[in-house]
Amino acid sequence: MKLFIDTANINEIEDMNQLGILSGVTTNPSLIAKESGQEFEDIIEEITSIVDGPVSAEVISTKAEGMVEQARELASISDNVVIKIPMTKEGLKAVNQLSTEGIKTNVTLVFSANQALLAAKAGATYVSPFMGRLDDIGHNGVTLVEEIVQIFKEYEVETEIIAASVRHPKHVKEVAKAGSDIATIPYGVLEKMLGHPKTDEGLDKFLSDWEESQE
Repeated sequence: MKLFIDTANINEIEDMNQLGILSGVTTNPSLIAKESGQEFEDIIEEITSIVDGPVSAEVISTKAEGMVEQARELASISDNVVIKIPMTKEGLKAVNQLSTEGIKTNVTLVFSANQALLAAKAGATYVSPFMGRLDDIGHNGVTLVEEIVQIFKEYEVETEIIAASVRHPKHVKEVAKAGSDIATIPYGVLEKMLGHPKTDEGLDKFLSDWEESQE
């Protein structure tokens, strides 16, 4: 399973990219808004210069025509820009058009297997089921990912699945077991994945033993 980082913060992206674990980046208007004082296009361009893989940038328009126009502008920034499109009727119209132009898309705000299937049929490169937000309302987000994986495998759908709205390290493990192609993960969750109390304990013991041997 490939790992993306879900952020628009350049420092966070650079930090994790140095570990050699990132295959891409996802952003959204909320994440971009946190990076005050910087232009949207400038942030996306800088991210594409850091990470070689797909970088998702979201359109703001709610109408297909506006989405397509914005998508073309964003796609011109770099070859690895992927356009995030909301899972709406207008969104699928835009995805259908963009797919004919060779512009890659990531259909976001997917909350059902039916939505994922429709997005794939419209020509989406990626679909992003929002598992954490489903958990927030008492549903099982991992089950949704499992359903989409099963359907896509059954019919050999080429659209890749990005498990999104990841809340904690357990989510990452569960969607990896479910067969998701990608998980897009906040910086804080990636940080938690790096650590384990037994790792710290073991390292402290190694260092302590070494110091004693030098006395």
